[in-house]
Amino acid sequence: MTDEIYMQRCLELAKLGIANVSPNPMVGCVIVNNDQIIGEGYHARFGEAHAEVNAINAVLRNHGDRAAELLAGATAYVSLEPCAHYGKTPPCADLLVRHKLKKVVIGNTDPFEDVNGKGIEKLKNAGIEVVTGVLQEECSFLNRRFLTRINHQRPYIILKWATTANGYFAPKITGQKWISGPLAKKLVHKWRTEEDAILIGKQTAIADDPLLNSREWTGKNPTRMLIDRKLQVPLSSHIYNEDAKTVVFNEIKTKVVDNIHFIQMEDMQYYLPQKIAFQLYLMDIQSVIIEGGANLLNQFLSANLWDEARVFTSASSWQDGIAAPQINGAIKDNYLIGKDKLSVYQNTSK
Repeated sequence: MTDEIYMQRCLELAKLGIANVSPNPMVGCVIVNNDQIIGEGYHARFGEAHAEVNAINAVLRNHGDRAAELLAGATAYVSLEPCAHYGKTPPCADLLVRHKLKKVVIGNTDPFEDVNGKGIEKLKNAGIEVVTGVLQEECSFLNRRFLTRINHQRPYIILKWATTANGYFAPKITGQKWISGPLAKKLVHKWRTEEDAILIGKQTAIADDPLLNSREWTGKNPTRMLIDRKLQVPLSSHIYNEDAKTVVFNEIKTKVVDNIHFIQMEDMQYYLPQKIAFQLYLMDIQSVIIEGGANLLNQFLSANLWDEARVFTSASSWQDGIAAPQINGAIKDNYLIGKDKLSVYQNTSK
């Protein structure tokens, strides 16, 4: 189980980059010599050093004159295949070869066409022993956003809503009425820091006038995305403030005004989920949370264009309201968040 233990540490390190590396994958690296960890690193920010670079630099920094000798007899554990191409940084496979590591243990191969087996090939050609597939399922799940973008040419799509105990999503009369409690709200703000974008429709923007930022959790704000075919949401709405970039999909104009990006699309009444998903892919948006309203959520559900759904169920009931979306998916986890139940669904029918 030694390989699995060190790979689990790679995953713990990789997760630290969740809010800052997109559209790159999250990667962790652990370097081991004689059953001792001599260096660790992870990919901390897009455009900056990769996990392997940071791990080797840790060895050089911590072990001085002995570093070269220790690296030459070491095993590197890395949660994703080392890159083999020049991008914003040099190839990590070349770095491992240059420092003469003895062995490299990999969680996942990288499906990106400039890597996909080429990193492994470079290592093997240099006489380095390579082991693959260690905690492969766990490594794949960690990078489900990256893998979805590369393999399916669309972002990882997360649906999120709250429902009353008797199945209502929103009041029939226009206006905001909270269903879930304060702990659920704080958790939602944490989720926003972890994803690239958040998407709502016109009705939600008008009825709730949401900020769509991460004010209750430390971290970045997601890119706000609004579907507003006829540009009916007032410019005084919170979604047009300076908190974050806002993208407005509409049928009228393409224009950039400060942090507001209007993107014109044709025939938005047809195949809207597919069009939005492809547009986000072109924009290098790796993941998106869709927060409503019910019509927008139901369109993505009907198109079977979703990966994960996070549904809060309140203990309270309403006398009437708009019915919550109905979902067919496998429940992966259930949690109690204050007085609310959180159910996490995975789409198993893609």
